[in-house]
Amino acid sequence: MSVQAIGQPVRREEDLRLLKGRGRYVDDVKESSEARGYVLRSPHAHARVAAIDVQRARTAPGVLAVLTGEDLRQRGLGTLMPGVRRRRRNGAPAFVCSQPLLAQTHVRYVGDPVAFIVAETLAQARDASELIEVEYEPLPAVITAEAALAPGAASVWDENPGNEAFFHEIGDKTAVDTAFARAAHRVHHAIVINRVTANSMEPRGCLAQYDRDQERYTVRCTIQSVHATRAALADRIFKLPQHQFRVICDNMGGGFGMKGGCYPEYALSLWASEVTGRPVRWIAERSEGLLSDEQGRGSVVDTELALDKDGRFLALRAQWKAPIGAYYSTDRPTIPLTIGLGCLVNTYGMPAVYAQVTAVLTNTMTIAPYRGGSRPEPIYVTETIIDKAAHELGIDPAELRRRNTIPAGAMPFTTVLQQTYDSGDFVKNLDDCLALADYDGVAPRRVAAKERGKLLGIGVATAVAASGGRDYEHAEIRFDPSGGVVLMTGSMDHGQGHGTTFKQVLSEKLGIDADLIRYRYGDSDLVTMGIGTFGSRSAQLAGSAIVVAADRLIDKGCKIAAHMMEAGAHDVVFESGRFAIAGTDRSVGIIEVAKQSFEAVHLPSDVEAGFTERANFGPPGCATFPSGAHYCEIEIDEETGEVKLTRYVAVDDVGRVLNPLLCEGQIHGGIVQGVGQALLEDLVYDQLTGQLLTGSFQDYCMPRANDFCHFELANNPTFTDRNPLGVKGVGEAGTLCAIPAVMNAVNEALQRIGAPGVEAPATSERLWRAIRAARNGGSGGS
Repeated sequence: MSVQAIGQPVRREEDLRLLKGRGRYVDDVKESSEARGYVLRSPHAHARVAAIDVQRARTAPGVLAVLTGEDLRQRGLGTLMPGVRRRRRNGAPAFVCSQPLLAQTHVRYVGDPVAFIVAETLAQARDASELIEVEYEPLPAVITAEAALAPGAASVWDENPGNEAFFHEIGDKTAVDTAFARAAHRVHHAIVINRVTANSMEPRGCLAQYDRDQERYTVRCTIQSVHATRAALADRIFKLPQHQFRVICDNMGGGFGMKGGCYPEYALSLWASEVTGRPVRWIAERSEGLLSDEQGRGSVVDTELALDKDGRFLALRAQWKAPIGAYYSTDRPTIPLTIGLGCLVNTYGMPAVYAQVTAVLTNTMTIAPYRGGSRPEPIYVTETIIDKAAHELGIDPAELRRRNTIPAGAMPFTTVLQQTYDSGDFVKNLDDCLALADYDGVAPRRVAAKERGKLLGIGVATAVAASGGRDYEHAEIRFDPSGGVVLMTGSMDHGQGHGTTFKQVLSEKLGIDADLIRYRYGDSDLVTMGIGTFGSRSAQLAGSAIVVAADRLIDKGCKIAAHMMEAGAHDVVFESGRFAIAGTDRSVGIIEVAKQSFEAVHLPSDVEAGFTERANFGPPGCATFPSGAHYCEIEIDEETGEVKLTRYVAVDDVGRVLNPLLCEGQIHGGIVQGVGQALLEDLVYDQLTGQLLTGSFQDYCMPRANDFCHFELANNPTFTDRNPLGVKGVGEAGTLCAIPAVMNAVNEALQRIGAPGVEAPATSERLWRAIRAARNGGSGGS
């Protein structure tokens, strides 16, 4: 290999290794004498735990320990807590209700952990769980936000009648009300955002070990931040110094936001190892994950758009009712409901916006960020109401968007919700996308589809959303005496290919062979600090931290090289891996300088031995605003309601592209997850019992390769000045536009035959019923 430049389409270095089964996932790592953990979970959505008898389980074959809520009380382990103070609508503090590691007096959703069983084998632990006798006194459950907020609704927590957890608002209500009062057109729609779950290829799991001699806890688990997990375990749960904990995550089969938190099972496994003196492994089964993984989305948003007589947007208002689950233990449920509301403005010059969110406690699993974090929901809201407005006003949806889009000449542009877009050409995104999609030539395709018994629908969506604006990221570059390089960052790799991309950045910056670089991450003992991977932040924050650390190395290298060549440091310049005396042919390579740096006797007196630098990057105002426009074309079978993607075009601006192959892969993945939510995926609870009706892949429909058409992608890059690489986030770009583009296409097809619109997911049954309703004059019967 040689120097790898930024912008080269370098294949991911880990692919061949992973495809050959040589990855290092949690279940690949074995410890001698390890035991297996199993969680006994509540079968009730809401019940009082009157009694629990574990004596028979504790004497069952192979059982090493059975831990209950009473044991937890005696051990004194803590719980997680939200860090941001919020309030309810009446001004009272938010109702914080942390989840204990094991239920003590009540269970509050189906899947709530009740006991943790440790045995020699998983089968023995599972068998022992069936011997535990729990006396439940069932209580009424509330599953939806509407049901939980209804007068006289049962309380998830007795101390919180009404079930409101917190209230949040953004924007200028008075300005919005004024705009609506003078509007020529008002469009209203109650938008249902379906609840989904990540179903990552690798389920959640951990291998935990307590070392009595060192009084130290080590856990290897599937997480998106080793440092945040270490802090949660040490500071909140075990209440010990962080140096007594080591958290490791090597390869991980997908995160998507779901693996961003510290789940009870990780602490339970560490505690169980402490009790048994054995390493303890816990791995979620797929059905267990569907019950107990944090879930995403799932709100009803009452939305209104005001327009003038020419179709210019005047104001937007939206009222969220969001069921966040049974526990408000961390800030994670707040993120998808608060952080991204600025996206309601989207790519448009929206003069006034007001939104309010009521977060509601329900007898379900907790919600948290899912791919896109907090941004897909408000973008879906805006893009959906725009399409409805276009239909009601008789304006082409693309034209209505273009008419209201912020022009490139206005950049940087500060929105009414006080976000400042750094760069972008939103009109060009849209126009390029429509041209690639042959938007003006859709009519003959409609005719051809009709002849085949299909309804053709087209949908457009645009998006702009902040990325990389939270916290910082850490990088360290460490040369060894032989000239090898270890590169470390606080970012976590869930399959994004960080090792490949970050090596390209460092290889180009230092002019060194990429083969000399070893990338490390995911070990709280090895990497000094870090935040983790989420929110499309890694390239711009970790990548920029690498650049800053490399610049510091170059500065140090200039001093060493000057000493080696007997010149002044101010006369030395660095280029393409070599330090040279300006204006001469005398130079020395960076590897030679690195080796020399470990010989203290040959260094200037003011230079320390070694060739290592570290840096953090994440200054205030470093958020970037990637943008894009997507076009979707679908066909619905008139007889069965089956829907197929037939054309998908995306034009995105992600700033400077570090690696085109990996960039395209990220956009592909985002589109797939967005389409999955739009057409197939839906977490459904029984409204009376709280039982999860989609508890396996027989019921929860995951997308497959043959559900998709070819994706035609194009770039429209505008560099940003908010980081030294000029990059913007890409990991979630595909998801932001995919959900509204697909749903707009589906509903456009239905509108053309006078059928009622549908909400996501647009399943075959829903589409069949909508088509029947149109044929039967409004009746949805068969």
